Formats: sequence, structure tokens, C-alpha cells
Amino acid sequence: MLPLRSIAALSLAAATLAAAPARAETRHDGQVWQQTVAQGPIKDDLVYFLELQPRFGNDASELSQMMIRGALGVKLSDKVSVYQGYANVRTRPANGLETREHRSFQQVNWSLGKPGGVALSSRTRLEQRWLSTGDDTGWRVRQMIRAAVPVKKGSKVALLGWVESFVALNDTDWGARSGLDRVRSFAGVELPLSGKSTVETGYLNQYVKTPVGRDQMDHIFAVNLMLRP
Repeated sequence: MLPLRSIAALSLAAATLAAAPARAETRHDGQVWQQTVAQGPIKDDLVYFLELQPRFGNDASELSQMMIRGALGVKLSDKVSVYQGYANVRTRPANGLETREHRSFQQVNWSLGKPGGVALSSRTRLEQRWLSTGDDTGWRVRQMIRAAVPVKKGSKVALLGWVESFVALNDTDWGARSGLDRVRSFAGVELPLSGKSTVETGYLNQYVKTPVGRDQMDHIFAVNLMLRP
């Protein structure tokens, strides 16, 4: 895995790029993503998460991607957990052929504390990707930084923001090219449900850098249901 300092530098560069004005030839699409995640302890320090995520693209008119993802992990401390997981992804782009993808991934979750009352956390993920349109293994690293702050002292409603950069580590015969792959930036609100469960909703911007043709900018209404025991 890349050193954390290098990953942080890549994240900062990617976030800066995402904030720059989009090029005139960039394609734009309106989408809706709905994510449901169940997570919690199994026994002692053994933990899990299971995720289902349909994504509707082409101006939210059709199901463009379906993702099923799960992982088992170990809680190393109150601040750090590590996971090994698998994801199955089916993608049906507009005017394109459906692809099937299998992913193995390793993940580290960090709780970074609450400086100034802002809850900061980090997620580092290393993926190995196999697509139905090729034979190569694609390696990609993802780094997310997340911040949440209560709307007022003692409130369970929080303003939420995060940025995640994706960097491909190698070229593949199915189209991946090493370097910046995409950047996601989210701004919204976290609302309490029963128990420790929450719902996160807001605007998600995704910039996708394509090796051939025009880059893409997705404007996404995101609803994330986080189920915790």
C-alpha cells in the first residue's frame, strides 16, 4: 500500500483539480444514487459491513450501475479498523455494452478526533479490479477524508462533507490508465434514525477523467441509509 503521506498528497491534488472550472468539452449528467449499508460488530473485535447501491444515470432515467459490496474486519482500537472485502459491480453505460466487474479490496478506517468540534475520519482503500472486457488486474487506491459537525451543541443532526480521490496504479487491457481516475465531493446533512442508524442526503459531485474522449462531470442526488445495531 502507498505511504499515507503520499496518499494524502494525492488527495489534496485531486481535490484541487475537482474544484477547478470544468473544461468546455466535459460531459455532464444528472444522477441519483441510493446506498444502503448495514454495519456493526459480529463478536469481540470482529466487525462487518454489507452494502447495496443502485445508481441511476442518463438524467436519472435508467439504472446505469448496481453494486453489491461486503467486508469483514478487525477493530484494532477505538480509532482504527481494518477490512478485507469483495464487490460485484454491473455497469450499463448509455449507448454502451454492459460490463461486469469483480473487486477485492483492503481498507483502513481511521477516526481522527474532533478538533474544534468537527468529527474527522479517514478511509483508505486499495482495490484489485477484474472486468469482463479484459484479462488484466487493475490496481487502484482511494482516499477519503470526511468531516461532520453538529448544527448546534448537543444536536444529533450534523452538517456533513467529504472528498474522495481515486488513483489508478497501472494500465490495463480493459481501459484503465495510471494516474488520477476520478474525484468525488459531497456536501449534505446527516439525520438520526432509530438507535445508532442515520441517513445522509445531499449533493455529490463526481469528476471522471477518461483516457480517450471527453471527461465527465456527474451531478448526483445521494441518499445513504446507514443501518447500525
